[in-house]
Formats: sequence, C-alpha cells, structure tokens
Amino acid sequence: MEQERLLLAQRGDRDAITDLVTTYQQPVFSLCYRMLGVYQEAEDAAQETLIKAVTKLHTYDTSRPFKPWILRTASNECIDRLRRRKPEVSLDGMGDGGAWEWQAGSSPNPEAALLENERKDRVRALLETLSPLDRAMVVMFYWEGLSYQEIAEATEHTISAIKSRLFRARRAMAAEFMEGALMV
Repeated sequence: MEQERLLLAQRGDRDAITDLVTTYQQPVFSLCYRMLGVYQEAEDAAQETLIKAVTKLHTYDTSRPFKPWILRTASNECIDRLRRRKPEVSLDGMGDGGAWEWQAGSSPNPEAALLENERKDRVRALLETLSPLDRAMVVMFYWEGLSYQEIAEATEHTISAIKSRLFRARRAMAAEFMEGALMV
C-alpha cells in the first residue's frame, strides 16, 4: 500500500503527496523537537524537511523503507541547524528584579508538574551534551523506536557503529547526569 502511494507521489500525484506529508509530519516534528529542543525551531525544521522530501522524492529508492529516508532528511536538517546555532542564555521565568518568580497555573498538582518539567529539562540538557549525530541516533532509537537497521539506513552508518555510538552516548549521558547530581 505504501509503496503504491510512494510511486504515485513520485509521479506527482497530489493526493499521494498530501497523504505522505500527513502520515510523516508528526514523526518528523517529534525528531526535530527532540534534537533541537525549541518548539518553533522544530516546527521550522520539520516544515523544511517535508519540503525537501517532497522536492527530492524523485531521488528516493522505493525498494527501501521510507521512514528512515525521511527521518535521515530531518536529522540532517537538525544537525545543520545545530551547527549554525550560537550559544544563548534564556531568561524565561525571570522577574523584573532578576529573581525567579512562581507563576500560578492550571495544574492540579504543581509539585508533580515541576518535577516533570525538571526531568524533561534535564534530559534535554543531557541530549545537548552529545554530538548532533549521537543525539540523532539516541532520539531515533529511544523516542522514535527505530530499529538498528532503520537507523543504519537513516544515517548511513553500520549497525555495529550505531550500537557503539548508542552505548557511548548512554555512558556519556549517565556520567554527565552523575556529575550534575554530585554538584547538587
């Protein structure tokens, strides 16, 4: 079914292209968001990825799975953006006097929401310590649920290289986590 849709899309069938974009926009955005960590930038990267995928659809080999191909395109887009990114300091949540302020929200359990946000921020910070390629592999494996084979197709690396990089990435993130925990 998907192969037929891909062939139609390659021939310029608008319905097939729309169907592909609709099917893959969420996984592409998800990967971009986890790699970039900024919602608006992830939206832009996902949109750019989908545009590139549609315009380069004629280069896609229909004998191979499509999801790794489009996620490789997204990963490359994010890696390029990360390389161009300049370090920035966020002052979100700072008050006029420079002090952190508590802001009332609609959460029924502010303590649980705070802990969850801290956990997400910590994971995002740990991901940012990795190289863009390692970050992409971690996101594809743990968040997108891609197999080693699919990641190999998406990144053009061998399965053994992927296993090795994932192992080193996990070890580096754990070491960074422990270092941060000891400082607290």
